[in-house]
Amino acid sequence: MSDILEIIKTRRSVRKYKSDMVPADIIDKIVEPYFGENMYILIDEETKKPLAVGQEAKDMLGKTPGRVQAIRPLKDGVIADFRITEILLTHFINKLNLKGIFARPTILICCPSNITSIEKSAIRDVAERCGAKKVFIEEEPKVAAIGAGLEINKPTGNMVIDIGGGTTDIAVLSLGDIVTSSSLKIAGDVMDADIIKFVKDKYKLLIGDRTAEQIKLEIGSAVKGSSDKTFEVRGRDLVTGLPHTITITSNETELALRETCATIVKETKHVLEQTPPELAADIVSRGIFLTGGGALLTGLDRLLESELNVPVFVADDALNCVANGCGVMLENLHYMK
Repeated sequence: MSDILEIIKTRRSVRKYKSDMVPADIIDKIVEPYFGENMYILIDEETKKPLAVGQEAKDMLGKTPGRVQAIRPLKDGVIADFRITEILLTHFINKLNLKGIFARPTILICCPSNITSIEKSAIRDVAERCGAKKVFIEEEPKVAAIGAGLEINKPTGNMVIDIGGGTTDIAVLSLGDIVTSSSLKIAGDVMDADIIKFVKDKYKLLIGDRTAEQIKLEIGSAVKGSSDKTFEVRGRDLVTGLPHTITITSNETELALRETCATIVKETKHVLEQTPPELAADIVSRGIFLTGGGALLTGLDRLLESELNVPVFVADDALNCVANGCGVMLENLHYMK
């Protein structure tokens, strides 16, 4: 489960998400797309009641009075606060306005590839308390691969690197399941923290999470010299205590993100070292696919390709691959475990 919750709503064709996870004769079934909500909630510390959830809560980050606290109940892909998670899930399900026989939906939740059975049970329990009729839990890289249109049901090696908000999941798949995988608690959130630290150390300027994320989205880079973009950063000067503005370059973000990107490269090498030789040969010819919001970091595909000597591709609609894969799997539950 990432920091964006994907929930199924209205219907559309799945033809663009065609995958050999399911047989060709049912490929043209229809699935329901998602609406995306950020996993944030604002809580009044005095009344313990939620004031805002989702994107509305995220927009208020760093701008609330002292008695209002912004909470992310999911950390590193697992539940950190059960009560708040239940409030969020209930809100999102209610937003679908389900009635009659659909009032108790079937829910598919994605989780990192290395979480424990206890953590999976906790996720299932929260979803059931929110009114789910059935709850399915699948590993995120597998669902992302299906959403990216990879033919994971064939005896062919496919490799996916899914870079979300809390975790980076790296997996090799064949015959519809994961052969070898690894999960890092290093992803988009850590990249934001890296940018905050870099600006603080170099410019003595304190910025918030939202500003750091905006810098990453606008000019973030994994390769030096890949862009000459600049970005005006506003924050509080740690020396004078006054508001101050600086200009940061894309090359500076590469320096800030270098260690995090190097860790992802190192872990990808480790997974490849554990891959059976026949599947490794398939990966060399088919390449590695990047999914998730982190896949959109400028130059990350080129960095991985140069370090691994394997073709690397950013999946179409990388940000929504997990949501798209959820739609395919929910329409074909009989192919799930």
